[in-house]
Amino acid sequence: MNIVLTGFMGTGKTAVGKLLAEKLDWQFYDTDGMIEKDTGLSIPEIFAKKGEPYFRDVESKAVKLFSVLDKAVIACGGGVALRPENMDELEKNGVVVCLTARPEVVLKRTKNSDRPLLKVKDPLSKISELLKARETYYKRCRVSIDTSVISERETAERIIQQLGVKK
Repeated sequence: MNIVLTGFMGTGKTAVGKLLAEKLDWQFYDTDGMIEKDTGLSIPEIFAKKGEPYFRDVESKAVKLFSVLDKAVIACGGGVALRPENMDELEKNGVVVCLTARPEVVLKRTKNSDRPLLKVKDPLSKISELLKARETYYKRCRVSIDTSVISERETAERIIQQLGVKK
């Protein structure tokens, strides 16, 4: 079994994933990290040079590679859930957990980052718009945890508790 973390940017997927893997003594994998390593480009560079559709295709390939693992914590980009085939792959051997946060919390956490989707005049409105558009996709996840007011450590503990995973 794997634990797969998805959800919108700035919700803590990577930080929580690393803590979770450490607590469970499992391996940690990050789809965005693998994509950057394999392409030699940062995520913003991929979006700028090759476009979002290309990125989503590469992301789907990463999902297929990671989905066959066992006892892995996999942090996926926030758009992984947009493709049902990605979720189908991840659910074969994993439980998908959606991390959420209020739009203003997401903005605060991402304001100094280089997020391609937030390079707009009104990022808070864009965050709200994207969250609304992705709401249906994120509802597919078996577990959802709001990280707006809890630490990464508390989030990891809640995931372990809710899934009944033995440390």
